[in-house]
Amino acid sequence: MDYPRISLEHWRSLLAVVDAGGYAQAAEVLHKSQSAVTYAVQRIEAQLGVKAFAVVGRKAHLTPTGEVLYRRAKALMEEASALEAAAGSLAAGWESELRLAVEIVFPTWLLLQCFARFAEERPRTRIELYESVLSGSEEALLQRKVDLAICSQVPPGFVGDPLMRLRFIAAAHPEHPLHQLGRELTVQDLRKYRHLIIRDTGSQRRSGTSLGAEQSWTVSHKATSIHAAGMGLGFAWFPEETVRGELERGILKPLPLREGGERWANLYLVFADRDYAGPGALRLAEIIREHVAEQCRKLEPESTR
Repeated sequence: MDYPRISLEHWRSLLAVVDAGGYAQAAEVLHKSQSAVTYAVQRIEAQLGVKAFAVVGRKAHLTPTGEVLYRRAKALMEEASALEAAAGSLAAGWESELRLAVEIVFPTWLLLQCFARFAEERPRTRIELYESVLSGSEEALLQRKVDLAICSQVPPGFVGDPLMRLRFIAAAHPEHPLHQLGRELTVQDLRKYRHLIIRDTGSQRRSGTSLGAEQSWTVSHKATSIHAAGMGLGFAWFPEETVRGELERGILKPLPLREGGERWANLYLVFADRDYAGPGALRLAEIIREHVAEQCRKLEPESTR
């Protein structure tokens, strides 16, 4: 096995020079002398036979090679930090707290049943739930804010297990003007009325599918969207399972769209780091997989079983 010639401390110096904006600033951040920081960067260049920085005027700028080194060094330091944190969790045994990011389209009742089953085994384990939308789950995974996530897209660098498939339907209150047209509806019809959209919870927000509607309301939670639609204030695509009660009680009614009246989304169960997952995260993931599969079988039409 070949051992690296460059220490993590040297890579840390290179990162600091870039992030702090210079050798003097990096030395201040690292609480080292400027000569020590300079030596660390020079040792990297000498050991690898590359030039990480080029002096332009009075400032040092990353060369193309330096940019590659910077990106890879950043990933290396993040992995080292993750390894130390994971080692601490493994040494502690069962986690005292589990953190999950779950897209709000996942049925709340189903999630709470999973939590209840887990609580029967580990009642003292705290659970912190982030109810996320669109890129919010991906961001929580990338930033290691959570141990597990249930999301509709698996971020690059992660692996997810298929969990369930959700059917979305376009719906509005039975007295909504769209239902009064008495015919199949087109996208042009929808654009004349208020579209209810749920806000992306990620910091780099992706815009919702607004269809270019003349009016739209953007809210932060599915309950607000459902309530607004039930009051006749707009239409939206809802996960069918989430609004099953409203549909049965006649508070909402599917819109008779000529096309696009239903949409489908796949949800995945994703570990932030499967290799270093603690026993609590592993057990909760197992419960979620088993319980969701069990409930999905119950909801399947008999003809498809």
